[in-house]
Amino acid sequence: MKRDLLQQGGGTMRNDLRETMQALLVVALHIVTVVRDILREAYGAMRHDVRKTVLTMLGMAWGIATVVLLLAYGEGFGHAIQSIWDSYGSTAVGIFPGRTSQQAGGNKAGVQVRFTDDDVEMIRNVVPLVKHVSRHLDITATVQSGSRSFSFTVFGMDPGIQDIWNLSVESGRFINDQDNFSHAMVAVLGSEAKDKLFSGMPAVGDSVRINGVSFQVVGVMNARMQEADNDDNRVIYIPFHSMDTLMSTHYIGGLWLDSFGLNHTKVTQAIRDSLAAAHGFKADDERALHVFDAQKQLEQFRVITIGLKVLLAFIGTLTLGIGGIGLMNIMLVSVTQRTREIGVEKALGARRRYILFQFLSEAMVITAVGGVIGILLSYAISFSVGTLTLYSAMAKHAEAGDIRLVVAPKILLIATAILGLVGIVSGMIPAMRAAKLDPIEALRYE
Repeated sequence: MKRDLLQQGGGTMRNDLRETMQALLVVALHIVTVVRDILREAYGAMRHDVRKTVLTMLGMAWGIATVVLLLAYGEGFGHAIQSIWDSYGSTAVGIFPGRTSQQAGGNKAGVQVRFTDDDVEMIRNVVPLVKHVSRHLDITATVQSGSRSFSFTVFGMDPGIQDIWNLSVESGRFINDQDNFSHAMVAVLGSEAKDKLFSGMPAVGDSVRINGVSFQVVGVMNARMQEADNDDNRVIYIPFHSMDTLMSTHYIGGLWLDSFGLNHTKVTQAIRDSLAAAHGFKADDERALHVFDAQKQLEQFRVITIGLKVLLAFIGTLTLGIGGIGLMNIMLVSVTQRTREIGVEKALGARRRYILFQFLSEAMVITAVGGVIGILLSYAISFSVGTLTLYSAMAKHAEAGDIRLVVAPKILLIATAILGLVGIVSGMIPAMRAAKLDPIEALRYE
């Protein structure tokens, strides 16, 4: 009995499902037929004045190409800014001691703040989100290789600075923890420092003398973006503990770090609070502690980038709007020329929405064809232009900081949305005018 009931219920459900699918198929076929008829009529209407139709399509094509290229420029500008900051370490935080400007407790203002190794350990313990920490000392020293002698900046750093500053090695290796622990006399040369000291000869495995002290070269860095007044590639990196052969390392010149957390403001504030408590100054004393937060600087540039993108999108929309006015004009002319035809259709029973869709579909076909042509044109222009100079005009080795016109899918979606909006607005006004025509007046129209 149960089996019979289940079979009967299953058969009923299959029949209902079959009937539902058939009904949906009928509706879909009806919609396809209506759309096909409307598009066919729209195509036939556009053939009456091919020249105006083609010119209108070209106007829409130029407008959408302008929108796409302007948006691509804004996107390329944002990527260029990100690349510039990434090359220097976009998450780097630099902390440097200063002199107090506020009285705190029993301490008067004007006290020099000094960092030691204890501060490094305190930061590691108090701020668990810190990923890498590097102590910083630098000195301008005379560096010799054979008969060549130059004055370079020598950095005494911990190995974590490679990740903090996003340094990349061209040949050899960077300093490591073993070098630091063993006070190894090793050095890593910046790209320009290597060229000046060794010219075209290999440097790794050879040695240089820094203020008369011999250091073995274990690595050479890739060239970094470098502005004219900077010497980022004319530097030498040695282990922090090896710096004691050149200067006193009891006090640290500064600290560099990066963190796991996304909220860098809380990280920097926690560091400022902990150092203020350890050294007896107020946490809001800006002169006692100088903090450079690359992420904060980058966010300011992102705000500028967003504003630029909005401005460019607005300009592109205005340009596309000119094409939309052309589309509206040709559709209004089409309504005037086909007034008697509209009157006949209404006399034969055509409803207002049918007339509305008929003229709106004609406008959307022109918009769609013009949009496709415009997008293809924007791709052609972006490929032919390639890269636009930005940061490379101000810095060496800064090609990654130039603007590349890349038409991304996100840009196409935004441009298509703007195009659709302009097309609907431009086509709706003539379509509504056609739909509201009085059939008797339309039939009398000469």
